[in-house]
Amino acid sequence: MSILKHRPSLWAALLALSCAAPASVLAAPWQTIAQEAGSRVELDAGRISRLKNGKTAAWTRLTLDHPVLDFENRLRYTAVLALNHYDCAQGSFATQKRIYLLDGREIRAEAAAAREQFVVPDSLDARLLEAVCRPRTVGELHETAARVAELARALAEAPRPRPMRAELVSAGEAAAPRAMKVADAAPSEKPRFIELPVIDKSKAEDPYKNLPPPAPPAAAKPAAAPVAAPAAAAKVPPPPVIIQEPSRQQRELMLATSGPRKAVKKKSEESAPPAPDFSHVHWGYTGLGGPENWHKLRPDYALCATGKRQSPIDIRGGIKVDLEPIQFDYKPSQFRIVDNGHTVQVEVGEGNSITVMGRTYPLVQFHFHRPSEERINGKAYDMVIHFVHKDYDNSLAVVAVLLEKGAEHPVIQTLWNHMPLEVGMEVAPPGVLIDLARLLPEKREYFTYMGSLTTPPCTENVLWMVFKQPVQVSPEQIAIFARLYPYNARPVQPTNDRLIKGSR
Repeated sequence: MSILKHRPSLWAALLALSCAAPASVLAAPWQTIAQEAGSRVELDAGRISRLKNGKTAAWTRLTLDHPVLDFENRLRYTAVLALNHYDCAQGSFATQKRIYLLDGREIRAEAAAAREQFVVPDSLDARLLEAVCRPRTVGELHETAARVAELARALAEAPRPRPMRAELVSAGEAAAPRAMKVADAAPSEKPRFIELPVIDKSKAEDPYKNLPPPAPPAAAKPAAAPVAAPAAAAKVPPPPVIIQEPSRQQRELMLATSGPRKAVKKKSEESAPPAPDFSHVHWGYTGLGGPENWHKLRPDYALCATGKRQSPIDIRGGIKVDLEPIQFDYKPSQFRIVDNGHTVQVEVGEGNSITVMGRTYPLVQFHFHRPSEERINGKAYDMVIHFVHKDYDNSLAVVAVLLEKGAEHPVIQTLWNHMPLEVGMEVAPPGVLIDLARLLPEKREYFTYMGSLTTPPCTENVLWMVFKQPVQVSPEQIAIFARLYPYNARPVQPTNDRLIKGSR
């Protein structure tokens, strides 16, 4: 009962619960509480149990559409299970345990600090608390109904403040009309109400509208002897009722009897929602660190939003010309493969390079995106490989090889065979070579344009060459990469009238 006295808004909620069937008994084991783009919060309706200390234990689950990488703990997960103890009377909860899952597999379980947290009204935690504390058995329904009935009796028996009254001051009471007066009361007791003048409701919008203008002050006249009025004198109309503002004491009495008036905030005074804190957010492809916020994460990422030659783009409307062939000097090489938290990246030994437009660019590394970041006439492919080259003047040139479903690719399979088990782990298999030339398409026609890196800091003045013909990989090979990175592609950027050339 104590919680109901302090939170009368719960009366309506308890009344509604007492009339409702225990829906959680009939609900599916996992009941969706909230859902938005990219995530879903659920409650395990089949594992809600009442504890001896008056609290309720329940499991909740946060499910993500794409894996999230926790760099601090070197952990990637797609779902989090949490065991919470809810205090339905106090409106609080404490997390006891967390379990991290990756595609349904448990990868870490840890005990939480079990710190008590009070639920903020109209929040996601409040919705979880409501679902957890809902009556679940017939006995609990009867108990809730008894509490509601007890509260109703207490409210009915509580003394109610007497309403404010108003009286019209007649002209015969006094020569000077009075607008308000506090009801006479004994010195030992406080006034119970205030007498206010009766106001015509038809004139309530502007009570001063029909009052005559104030008369100018009359000139002082010498006192004259009283003269008896004749018996048949004309009847003098009563003076008008004057409405005055209540005094400070009267306002205090009004607050004491009817409660404080809630001030209405102006729009200018309303507090704006706090801006997101990006100080500890690492860039990624979803959530606060997604591409739309890259420029907010660090000052040197500003080009991701302000740049005029950003990549990737939807390649269309280019001119067809005789482009010089790209000269590839790719050799079978040893390699080192790493999962850097954004993609699977491969580094090879020295001696691999390309030559185009009279410049030679050594190969630095190549990596994968799913789906392809580039689009050709609006079409996206299943994956893409980016071969990143840099010359001795630090000029960048990227060759893009589109991947589509088809036959198994032997070089890709060799890379997947040595896939790292953890984020940040590097694998350099001794004696294993890969032939980079086999990753290139048979036909070497390509599109070219000037763009940028597709990851922060989005450096521009990058020469891009995108092969027209895709290379085939098997659906199983695509699925293996998708388990790590189901989506790691930056959205297409505006072309901004850039010149695009294509082999004819």
